Amino acid sequence: MRAQPAKATPTRLRGALREAVRDNLKMERPGCGPRLIVVCGLPGSGKTTLAKALESRLHAVRFAPDEWMDALSLNLYDEERRAKIEALQWELGQQLLALGLTVIIEWGTWGRSERDVLRLGARALGAAVELHYLAAPMEVLFERIQQRGAESPSIERDAVSRWFAIFQPPTLEEMALFDQPLFPGLACDPD
Repeated sequence: MRAQPAKATPTRLRGALREAVRDNLKMERPGCGPRLIVVCGLPGSGKTTLAKALESRLHAVRFAPDEWMDALSLNLYDEERRAKIEALQWELGQQLLALGLTVIIEWGTWGRSERDVLRLGARALGAAVELHYLAAPMEVLFERIQQRGAESPSIERDAVSRWFAIFQPPTLEEMALFDQPLFPGLACDPD
């Protein structure tokens, strides 16, 4: 009789992730020390494309709730589950930062208070923190969202207009609170 594998609980997953990271810490990594990269912007602004490029270039761990929700067959518009996934991603992200790694948060981070929590939490762990803000006019965002056709149901123009109105773009004062990006000129196409 074969032994059944242990159930994958969040605690076991975190432990396995911690062990895997420790085993691979000897790999060469660009940059010095832990670094949090926050990719900020509305849907269609290019967040995913930039985050994936940074992930590859920096050998970073990227957290994108849409991908986890899709993998779990969850409704992308389920804000309660999205919040839980983002909380789990941030918990894992902090553990990775504490281990000296580079973490990319690709949540959109529409409000300054959300960006402040990430920045201050990462700084408390001794990490450098970058903010990449991607913007485009509302009509361009809507066109890009329609072209990619990833959402079901599709996003309406009125929704993009509402999002555009409530989004809090980073000010120059806020941007000054973040470290200079390792790759400031990294160009990307929209997500």
